[in-house]
Amino acid sequence: MALGEVGRDRLQGLAVWGLGLGLALLLPGVLWKSAQPPPFPAHALLPAALALGSLALAAPLVVWLGGPELARRRTLALLEAPPDLLWAALLLALWPAAWGPPGPGGWTLAFLLAALPSEVRWLAQALPPESPFPAAWGPRAVRLARGMALRRLWSRWLAARLPLWLTAALVIERLLGVPGLGTDWMDRIARRDRAGLAAWILVFALLWLLGRPLEREEA
Repeated sequence: MALGEVGRDRLQGLAVWGLGLGLALLLPGVLWKSAQPPPFPAHALLPAALALGSLALAAPLVVWLGGPELARRRTLALLEAPPDLLWAALLLALWPAAWGPPGPGGWTLAFLLAALPSEVRWLAQALPPESPFPAAWGPRAVRLARGMALRRLWSRWLAARLPLWLTAALVIERLLGVPGLGTDWMDRIARRDRAGLAAWILVFALLWLLGRPLEREEA
């Protein structure tokens, strides 16, 4: 385990995030009319935290129970195929009118339906093979090996996928009429809010940095 290689990996990643930060600060284009930056949707933080927390717990649990074979399941592929737009439209069509607009609860449900199959496949594909070992040692050894692998993957999985979850939620937010973090991201691009976009990039970079392992794994 060479700390020099870890440092180089971190520097390469930080260079990519620095490029993104530069692009945000130098975002081209000028508005015809001056527009104030949109206020940050603080009301969306709690629903987003609940949705992301549920996804961060549910996906590893499903993979721990199902193992790497889940990545080859046809049922998972069928659930993964529909786009976010279809899940949001289906929820909107089935939502009882007596309950009123779907609101944050409906957005959370649509988000989990759209994101969970893809994240289960991502984690299942990242698990090491279980045949012949640890499968030959019995179910207890298999569960232990899965748990160890998922604990190693968890932080890096969150750091790699969190930016995609927040920005991909835009489609569901627009269809359900629930402004959230994805809408905030796009509004800042539309209004050329370079400082706000730079803040987003810095948050993503910090999450990526926190998700990196402290030591390089042995091959």
